[in-house]
Amino acid sequence: MWTSLLDGMLGRLIRNGELIVTYPNGKVRRYGRGAPHAAVHLKDETLVRRLVLHPDLALGEGYMDGNVEVEGDDLEGLLALAMQNMEDQPANWRDRLLQFRSWFRWVDQFNPMGRAQRNVAHHYDLSGELYDLFLDKDRQYSCAYFSDPAMTLEEAQEAKKQHIAKKLLIEPGMRVLDIGCGWGGLGLTLARDFGAQVVGVTLSTEQHKIACQRAKDAGLEGQVDFRLTDYRNVTERFDRVVSVGMFEHVGVPHYREYFRNVHDRLTEDGVALIHFIGRMSPPGSTSPWILKYIFPGGYVPALSETMAAVEKEHLWATDVEVWRLHYAETLKNWRARFMANRDKAKALYDERFCRMWRYYLSASEMSFRHFGQNVFQIQLARRQEAVPLTRNYLYPAEAKAARRSRANVTEAAE
Repeated sequence: MWTSLLDGMLGRLIRNGELIVTYPNGKVRRYGRGAPHAAVHLKDETLVRRLVLHPDLALGEGYMDGNVEVEGDDLEGLLALAMQNMEDQPANWRDRLLQFRSWFRWVDQFNPMGRAQRNVAHHYDLSGELYDLFLDKDRQYSCAYFSDPAMTLEEAQEAKKQHIAKKLLIEPGMRVLDIGCGWGGLGLTLARDFGAQVVGVTLSTEQHKIACQRAKDAGLEGQVDFRLTDYRNVTERFDRVVSVGMFEHVGVPHYREYFRNVHDRLTEDGVALIHFIGRMSPPGSTSPWILKYIFPGGYVPALSETMAAVEKEHLWATDVEVWRLHYAETLKNWRARFMANRDKAKALYDERFCRMWRYYLSASEMSFRHFGQNVFQIQLARRQEAVPLTRNYLYPAEAKAARRSRANVTEAAE
């Protein structure tokens, strides 16, 4: 029965490209036709039932356990094929699935302070050596900015920090709050390169320990204060607030609370920059596999539900930028580095962990390429005049060239 049900599901799903499935009983079925092509061998009878009942969770667990064997080890090709076809499903089918999952998302995303810390520890308190295997030297665990496609990962991560600093219009002596400061890279850059006084907060004990040591090693202890605390415990006012890759962990029930805190932490002329993964579809839910194994309590929001909270907390949206495929390229770099260091990761953990981490990086990359995920940067202020009316301040060379061109036109006219 379960084989027949799965056969019917795949027959309806795969319309573009071809999927070949070898079932545990040895039967081989083909779904769809043409390119792209992927083939899998399902090696466990119970996996068939689980794929029918919980396809997202079962596919990830099947790969982790070695019960989903992908032809040519082309996991990325398999995930791309599946996501492209899911994205092409009729809207009413997707809406029913999202509505079913959304019934439970308020429970999954309820993140009061204690639970928020436990959720962070699940992912960010893993061995620091693991992150050294695939991140850049500054440990930027968020989307890089490939302003030039030829950039290395290190160059693109540095470009990301510089772009954020420009949007914050940082001046020496300004006080900056970094919500979700990670291992401290952005805060240290704002202090060292721009003369800011930075308070960074994190719930990860591992990140806090490393960030404090980095500040000490850089001689920036007097400029940077990294705190092991929830952002909701901060009560001071700041000229600037920045948050990179943290909003995805806030949880929908807490969106207004989050933006109320952003508002209350800003001075009257303050500016905030919130950088986060978002979805191009309407509000939805998180992959059950991601919730269980990678980011408990995590959720990728739609811009609509994000701005619904912003507009109720007396904040001006002064700039919204969409980064589209920059994260796909970032994840491609992370995945290549992780696979090059796979033996080291296995020595730290085990084979199942390595398969889990590869699945996480690959599925995330394919979500940005084929399943409507991207990165939003929202610049916020308490006053609409707090930032310039054009983006010229972000691109001074282009603005200077435009001024020269206008001067030449005026001179010629005279």
